[in-house]
Amino acid sequence: MNGRSARRVAPVLLGLLWMMATPLMAASTEFLGISETDGHGSAGLSLPLRIALSLTLLTFLPAVIMALTPFLRISVVLHFLRQALGTQTVPSNQVLVGLALFLSLVIMRPVGTEIYETAWKPMEAGQLSVAQAMDKATHPLKKFMARFAREKDIALFIEITKAPQPKNPDDVDFAVLAPAYILSELKSGFQIGAVLYLPFLVIDLVVASITVSVGMMQLPPVMLSAPFKLLLFVLVDGWNLIVGSLVKTFYT
Repeated sequence: MNGRSARRVAPVLLGLLWMMATPLMAASTEFLGISETDGHGSAGLSLPLRIALSLTLLTFLPAVIMALTPFLRISVVLHFLRQALGTQTVPSNQVLVGLALFLSLVIMRPVGTEIYETAWKPMEAGQLSVAQAMDKATHPLKKFMARFAREKDIALFIEITKAPQPKNPDDVDFAVLAPAYILSELKSGFQIGAVLYLPFLVIDLVVASITVSVGMMQLPPVMLSAPFKLLLFVLVDGWNLIVGSLVKTFYT
């Protein structure tokens, strides 16, 4: 990677990291009361305790990456695909997780760039405080999640948390929007996975009916149908179709 490419990629990665850490940083700021002084002008929690508790909260960063990005839907669909193909451990979990992670980075690139431009750069230049930058960084992420969170799921968590009814999408609390987004993505992933299962299920049924009709009762139909499913998947260029269609669902 040359210097020009590095300069292009670095802001995006920095913005994505800031995007992932923003919910946790906001939660730690609210929970710990991190500020220069409290209302009486005296310091709050000691700095070592703040750092220890903040680092503890940051251990939840992988959960944020897996749950609040396209990683959730992509990983669910890829695991359904592997089950439909009947290949058991091929591709391995590491390969599927890596593919889902890099596809998520591609999809979230505009969000990361916006966060870098509107939150990180002004904060670095001293134009915004950390709290203001976190507030700025939360808006693009909430806007992204609001596009895919169903109203039914949002209403469910508003009812559970007894939060006030929002007047517009921007008023939805992050604590309501995040679990609603997770439920919506799980539903979308299962819907896509069910559709993926159908053509491979037809092959299984056809092979099973043939083996039963010819009296091959002892031979598992899955052993015979697996090569046909793999052949069909290769002939239609399945990885290109599935990955392309899956990524496009986030741009509609």
